[in-house]
Amino acid sequence: MSLLVQPRLINVPSGDPGLYLDFQFGRRAMLFDLGDTSTLSARELIRVSHVFVSHAHMDHIAGFERLLRLRLHRPLPLTLLGPPGFADQMQSRLGGYSWNLLCETSVDFRMTVQVFDGAQIVEVAEFAAREQFARRDLAVPELPRGAVCSEAEFEISAAALDHGIPSLAFAFRQRQRFNVWRSALDTLGLPVGHWIDEAKQALRDELPDDHMIAVPGTEPVPLGLLRAQVFERKPGQHFAYVTDAADTSANRARIIALARGADQLFIEAPFLHADKDVAQATRHLTARAAGEIAHIAGVRRVTPFHYSARYGADVAKLANEVSAAFNCK
Repeated sequence: MSLLVQPRLINVPSGDPGLYLDFQFGRRAMLFDLGDTSTLSARELIRVSHVFVSHAHMDHIAGFERLLRLRLHRPLPLTLLGPPGFADQMQSRLGGYSWNLLCETSVDFRMTVQVFDGAQIVEVAEFAAREQFARRDLAVPELPRGAVCSEAEFEISAAALDHGIPSLAFAFRQRQRFNVWRSALDTLGLPVGHWIDEAKQALRDELPDDHMIAVPGTEPVPLGLLRAQVFERKPGQHFAYVTDAADTSANRARIIALARGADQLFIEAPFLHADKDVAQATRHLTARAAGEIAHIAGVRRVTPFHYSARYGADVAKLANEVSAAFNCK
């Protein structure tokens, strides 16, 4: 049985923040934050369609150049989204290079940069390789309040948190999940491929059992057979990603609303409660606060990360503090 998306932190908890979303059957991936990406292969980065950046501190955006270099001569578009000022920051980064070798015959790589103000996307800029990455402003998409990406199978929403500057937190919600029984595919002699997405859409549309699904390399398969043997209907996946936020009542309320009932919450836990003064001065959460938020939000699993370097390799206390607060009765 396979899920639509497999999320995983790209670094150890004391490394740069970053969450990689691997779409199992979609030949694509997404990233939350773009710091150190050395653990990701070129193949994994080439698959990335969207990057959602919490804010532009170096440990959250320093990997941009590597991603750009890998994508520059490939036609697949790339979308990045960040807080207010993000489009101007990306324009400045692109302006730091000489693009005189790019022209109208270059590979048609296009990068779209979107700005989210805490309620909606308010600014969109496109940078095209064939135009030497000159900025072109585009119309903003029409999305529900709080949404930053909306597709047939899922929606990604965001909230702006206080970190001295706006820092975005994100939630992924699958509209409806259809698990795929890989053993059933093997039994029926059906390959993994894009046809699975088409079959899932047919199931969401409640098409009849005699509707035929085209499968490359074999005869069309009736939807009823797939419904009975290959797919299992389940509640949609829901997980949230939260980093770099002060421990304020407003931040807690926004995080809890975003993560309420999530299958998994990825949340920063940089400092022990004993060092709460340091956390307050740098506008970060403590490990205890992270666990308390996860507990109140009623998430099924909490995964802490973004541990402060001050603790070196001795990070077990941070994880234990999160766990104790999360599991309290």
